[in-house]
Amino acid sequence: MTDPRTQLIQLISDEAVFHGDFTLTSGKKASYYIDLRKLSLDHRAAPLIGEVLLDLVDEFGDVAAVGGLTMGADPLANSVMHHAVAKGRAIDAFVVRKEPKDHGRGKQVEGPDVAGKRVVVLEDTSTTGGSPLAAIEALEKVGAEVVAVCTIVDRATGAGQRIEDAGYPYRYAIGLDDLGLEAV
Repeated sequence: MTDPRTQLIQLISDEAVFHGDFTLTSGKKASYYIDLRKLSLDHRAAPLIGEVLLDLVDEFGDVAAVGGLTMGADPLANSVMHHAVAKGRAIDAFVVRKEPKDHGRGKQVEGPDVAGKRVVVLEDTSTTGGSPLAAIEALEKVGAEVVAVCTIVDRATGAGQRIEDAGYPYRYAIGLDDLGLEAV
């Protein structure tokens, strides 16, 4: 049996890389698109995602919770949470809305209270770094200590540098070379 990362690379290559003409978040044109949402909710990939991302998160020591900007990070956070629980560990998941709710308690960060807690922001595919940075801004407003950003696939388009320039460590599990792809 191959390791979880290798299995995840194979699933992504086989089922989540689409070739054609695409416009990326950055506005750049690309000849391929990596659609990890297709797999992050798939019963085969979700456990692999949880294991692979938990390995990245573990580099940052004791972390209370993981999550990121809805909706891409939601299934990732749940996969990590469930994998951690299966290993006898307590890591919660949170969701960051794009905007605070305009009703109820008006929250932007949903889930367990993260004030004063060490958290890691997750992302499925990093292109510009905008989503994790937006999540970080909301998390810091509620008093969370963001210790890192971890993503599954880095598109090699500068997201990691942008996140690190903002002062946060950035790690990714899979690069374009792992998928046999080239940077745009």
